[in-house]
Amino acid sequence: MNQSPAADSARLFGSLFAAQSSLLVLTPVLSEVAADLGISPAAAGQLRSLSGVAAALVAIGLVISKRRWELRGLLEVGLGLLSIAASASVLAPSFAWLATAQIVLGGGVSLVLAGGLAAAGSWAPEGQRSKLLSWAMVGAPSAWIAGMPLIGLLGEHSWRLAWLVPLVASVVTLSAVSRRQRGTPEPAPTSVRSIFRGPGATRWAVGELLAYGGWSGVLVYVGTLLTDAHGASTSSTGIALGGGAIAYVVATFLARRWVDRAARPMVLAAGSALVVAALALGAVRPSFGVSVLMWAVTAFVAGVRMMAGSTAGLDLAGVGPLQAMSVRAASMQAGYLAGAVLGGLGLALGGWTVVGVALAVPLLLAVVVTATDDRSAARLKVGVR
Repeated sequence: MNQSPAADSARLFGSLFAAQSSLLVLTPVLSEVAADLGISPAAAGQLRSLSGVAAALVAIGLVISKRRWELRGLLEVGLGLLSIAASASVLAPSFAWLATAQIVLGGGVSLVLAGGLAAAGSWAPEGQRSKLLSWAMVGAPSAWIAGMPLIGLLGEHSWRLAWLVPLVASVVTLSAVSRRQRGTPEPAPTSVRSIFRGPGATRWAVGELLAYGGWSGVLVYVGTLLTDAHGASTSSTGIALGGGAIAYVVATFLARRWVDRAARPMVLAAGSALVVAALALGAVRPSFGVSVLMWAVTAFVAGVRMMAGSTAGLDLAGVGPLQAMSVRAASMQAGYLAGAVLGGLGLALGGWTVVGVALAVPLLLAVVVTATDDRSAARLKVGVR
């Protein structure tokens, strides 16, 4: 049973690639789904909300669970649910069937996200945690780079065929994960009250929620910005979005060089840069090229911020990797929903500049929360002395 760092890196990359590609499938084919199943485009758009709510609830369940999970088994369950959901979506005879599949998919996504990132902390040999974490985290943007074009190509023939991308990714990764030797169960879970009794975990969780609220809003609306503000074609926009995902991947691999030594300062620095980038992305739009450049910069600093934020979560005192990454998964899903709402309100109230401001606000609050945590820690050290 191969459990070398290289094999584990591939397993974790594949896990997060499968989870993210499952969430991407509906993006380019919503109109086809609506037409085929006889529903409105607005109703079809609610499918992503169903999976998001299910993912958030499952992540919360992991946080409060008293069970000592074994991470290989948890990933097997999550990838199995993704495989079932994708298969059911291929065969869906009705909207109700497809909606039920999205609920199952949301549960699988949450288990894979939490289990995969926790495994980066628990499976890594001494000194190699940042390596495994970086490979896990680039699985998601790689789904944008490699998975989305294939989803689009298959979707041109049938929206059902597009589901083959996450189905194959889930089945192949499930097979690889199942060949790994089982490890010991994770440490006994800490009570929720104990987790959030100290300011460190609470402020980290709030900071992640706020940061993902702003960043997810950028992800939801950047494609529309490029097409609406500049009249860009769908193909040009797709290439631009893929370029931003590449910038995110590069940033993640660069950040791993320093993140073990300076996770919290990197959260502050990259988080502050992300505030400025989100503002500029919405407000500075002289040309398509400039907006694409600003999108790449935004994705780059987001890659550093999210890598550092995940490392800070794995370093929380008294909180196991799985509980910490379950909190992160819940924050991510809730942030995705909040970001979509904030961006939509900004667009309705005042156009793209207001969208930039609306999304920069939670990003700025995330920086403030983290900075406050640092000052509290400094005061505590002075008091101890």
